[in-house]
Amino acid sequence: MPSRRPRPDGDRWLGVAFVAPQVLGVIILGVVPFLFVIWYSFNEWRPLTGEMKFIGLDNYSRLFADPTFSASVIASLLFSAGVLVLNLVIAISLAVLLNRRMKGITAFRTIFFSPVVVSVVAWSVTWGFLLAPDGGLNGALRLLGIDGTNWLADSSTALISLVVVQVFKGVGMNMVLFLAALQSVPEEIREAAQLDGASPWKSFWSITVPMIAPTILLTGILTTIGSLEVFAPVQLLTGGGPGDATNVLPFFLYRTAFVSQQFGYASAIGVVLFAIILTLTMLQWTSRRKWVHDEV
Repeated sequence: MPSRRPRPDGDRWLGVAFVAPQVLGVIILGVVPFLFVIWYSFNEWRPLTGEMKFIGLDNYSRLFADPTFSASVIASLLFSAGVLVLNLVIAISLAVLLNRRMKGITAFRTIFFSPVVVSVVAWSVTWGFLLAPDGGLNGALRLLGIDGTNWLADSSTALISLVVVQVFKGVGMNMVLFLAALQSVPEEIREAAQLDGASPWKSFWSITVPMIAPTILLTGILTTIGSLEVFAPVQLLTGGGPGDATNVLPFFLYRTAFVSQQFGYASAIGVVLFAIILTLTMLQWTSRRKWVHDEV
């Protein structure tokens, strides 16, 4: 019997059928709402009174002259930088330590990953008790003869405290990704480096890091985006204070929209936040050619 020839048109439409639901979902739930946000940012909009007045770029002019917005941008960037560096360093370190054949290693991996599946609300409330003036952290410090501080109400420690809360919530996911990357590094290459006299530290920086560079890029981008979208820990732990020390952009947007009822102004904040995230993502993506293995 003659073999059946493939039907390119049928295969093409089958592929379209599989992709269409996701594409429609992105358009309906992502692209269209964002276009509305852009439109609202050019208006003075108060939904409770039904007022909408086109004001052009006035919201953006007001935004860039607003000292609270400047403080929020600085808080967001500092928070994102702290989370990115601390998360990646701890995740890689844990992955290297747990990438060994040891008794009970699976249990340790589970313990370090477990915060990822805990509700962010439960996680934040728990840390609120730990960081309270009479909470667990200060209690432990008192046993060592050290007087703690009000971690969440002190402008010098509030943002750092939020960074720690966010890092330990999400570091397990990056740890798992780095574990998978480390297990894909051929053992023969590391053994050859050791035979050539390379120290473990030299082998790690010269062989392991370049080979897991694509994973570092991926986790760096995802961690940056996630840190710039943080909201729940800020709402539950500090309320944006003290002052504007932890008033990151998502919380500033929320307070402007749902407390002050300035939805047009809040839409402008959302557009600028999107632009910041897009810019940082593109900078990370374009930098890959200089340090990511096999990129040209």
